[in-house]
Amino acid sequence: MRIVLTNDDGIDAEGLLAARQALEGVGEVLTVAPDRNRSGVGRAISFGAPLHVEEREMADGGLGYACTGTPVDCVRLVALGLMGFRPDLVVSGINHGENLGDDITYSGTVAAAFEGIVIGVPGIALSLAVERPWHDHDEVEYHFGPVADFAARLAQRVEKEGLPEGRILTVNAPNLPEGELKGARVTKLGRRLYTDELIEVKGEGGRVGYDIYNNPPGRHEEEGTDFAAVESGEISVTPVHLQLTDHAGLEELEDWNVGNLLNGKGGR
Repeated sequence: MRIVLTNDDGIDAEGLLAARQALEGVGEVLTVAPDRNRSGVGRAISFGAPLHVEEREMADGGLGYACTGTPVDCVRLVALGLMGFRPDLVVSGINHGENLGDDITYSGTVAAAFEGIVIGVPGIALSLAVERPWHDHDEVEYHFGPVADFAARLAQRVEKEGLPEGRILTVNAPNLPEGELKGARVTKLGRRLYTDELIEVKGEGGRVGYDIYNNPPGRHEEEGTDFAAVESGEISVTPVHLQLTDHAGLEELEDWNVGNLLNGKGGR
């Protein structure tokens, strides 16, 4: 099995290193990641400037490649043949923080796994649900080992069983040592409750800015979700896809007669 590994925390991230070390036990791994933190970029791609890639020695002496682009760019570079490596699987992570519920639409980690769908191979996104005060980026103890080992075994299962076409798996693990994990289960995405406020911030020279991401998000209480699994000390495994068409809404919109809007007749 040939695995392209990336992330959105950057080439020097501890979680990326842990994932690479575990995955090397089950396949050939090519690590190509952003040269800096690109968290929250979603499915962004780079336009207007060439991408640059350079070899980078990782913390354990292993070889990776740092790219000036986004997580999606990293996967696309490999898919287009930059390194002569045809992947069987895309793995993204391990993210330094959770990607639960609606959060996945913002996540560069999940976006890189979604790029597996685009290039025609399965994708797995890995995240560690680190509990810390909102906007407090002080170092905490990260327990990447258990989710890294789980990911290696999951990759083997994906290779053996396959995934339905157009699906990826997004995995979230509690930040717990292996002996304290309660298990793992398949879940659905939960729903976030965002409580941000518009706060004016005055900077140097009186220039006004705005802080709009300033409160810890909540969630809807619902069983069977990724939130519920992680809260109970379990690893959540959620299948997701890029099929965004609202098929239930097609018939309703047909009744609008949108074609008539071109000639001024209105929608009825």
